[in-house]
Amino acid sequence: MKNKFLHCNDALYLTSIWLSGGAIFLMSIIIPWGIFARYVLGTGSQWPEPISVLLMVIFTFFGAAAAYRAGSHIAVAMVTDRLPQILRRIAAVLVHALMFVIAVFMVFYGFKLCLETWNQSIGAIPWMPVGATYLPVPLGGFITLFFIVEHILLGSQHQRSVVTFDHEAIEPEAI
Repeated sequence: MKNKFLHCNDALYLTSIWLSGGAIFLMSIIIPWGIFARYVLGTGSQWPEPISVLLMVIFTFFGAAAAYRAGSHIAVAMVTDRLPQILRRIAAVLVHALMFVIAVFMVFYGFKLCLETWNQSIGAIPWMPVGATYLPVPLGGFITLFFIVEHILLGSQHQRSVVTFDHEAIEPEAI
């Protein structure tokens, strides 16, 4: 059961990384096109800005979930590093509990937002419902929930080969 859960989370992690990376890649193509169309061709396209905003939302929420699992999210450890060990553990439990609450909030209210805005359309891209642009919020929150539960039950997974940046084992003498 543990291995299936870890394998599922590995797949969610890789999916989040690829979605985030793909969003950044597409943004790096779309934004220059919008600038080129406006200033060189003299005909400003309507779609680059809303599509870029959607891609940034995808990057943000799926990337945040992946960063949580990798342990590379922003953390200010100046205070906690100075605490006694027992207070560090309490602070860590508090952080995970608060992250759990935030992720549940994202899932619940994110889906509610999607449902309430699904029948509205974006002016520049009328074929896309407004609710679709908010889907990364609850989906990213749902993936983050999986990673939080994984961290609580099985500990940090930031050293798994799928999570490490270079996919190579670090030799002890290299440190």
